[in-house]
Amino acid sequence: MGKASRIKQQSAREKIAAQREAARKAERRNRIMITAGSTLVVLVIVAAFIVIKLSQGSPSSSSANGRTLLPASVSSQVTGVPAATLNKVGAGAVPAFTQGRQAFTAGTGAPLTSGGKPQMLYIGAEFCPYCAATRWSMAIALSRFGTLTPLHGIHSSSTDADPNTATLTFYKSGYNSKYLNFTPVEVQTVSRGPLQNPTSAQNAIWAKYEPDANSRGYPFIAFSNKLVMKGPIYDAAVLQGKSWSQIAAALKEPTSPVSHSVVGAANYITGAICKMTNNQPSDVCTSPAVQAVQSGL
Repeated sequence: MGKASRIKQQSAREKIAAQREAARKAERRNRIMITAGSTLVVLVIVAAFIVIKLSQGSPSSSSANGRTLLPASVSSQVTGVPAATLNKVGAGAVPAFTQGRQAFTAGTGAPLTSGGKPQMLYIGAEFCPYCAATRWSMAIALSRFGTLTPLHGIHSSSTDADPNTATLTFYKSGYNSKYLNFTPVEVQTVSRGPLQNPTSAQNAIWAKYEPDANSRGYPFIAFSNKLVMKGPIYDAAVLQGKSWSQIAAALKEPTSPVSHSVVGAANYITGAICKMTNNQPSDVCTSPAVQAVQSGL
């Protein structure tokens, strides 16, 4: 074989090797692109599931104590019940539940104040099913006078009446209002462990209206010593088996059993707060909703 022929064969082999190497590089690029594309598809699917889950009212974060930061969609339904719904519900199911029993009693002594504003003192416990029912109504009422944030969800005790009731907790909540100061004290956790200790002054107020320590119970609310509320004012069983999102969604429907109870109680609590604030703001305290409950305050 001549020198020219050997050069041609070597050149051909080099050309073939170069083509094969180019083909391998192209295959590797294709594999990388396929892998990247598959990863992107998976990420899109995961993101879609997260969006759907959040839109259904699923908790956005939780703790070992069962407290869960509620989604904004749920919080807004609780703090933004339409005035038309409040007015249409009026007294709701409260009169039927209390059956003539006064849900509120008159307070005595000097007005409770904090920061130069009338003080609404709440003492409850996270395990308590009656507190579970009352907190929904309190959140609605308080939102008519200021801003309550953030809203955390819990479930009441699984071993008490109306077990595992979906509700809110006021532990580490904040409230801003130019009309009143809201002071919540959650004494025990869902598992009945210690959580917050009432101050000596708070215990004195509690004991003043419930002298027997053996029968003293939750919830207890002192509306600046103008009015006092002891115990529930609607049947917590109406909330049984419902999630936070289901309860929140039902609040805007004036004919729903949940709204009839929760919003009815919220109107009473709103009326009690109006006693503290000297009927301010006037658009809230002169509303048909508050007028409908005046006889029960």
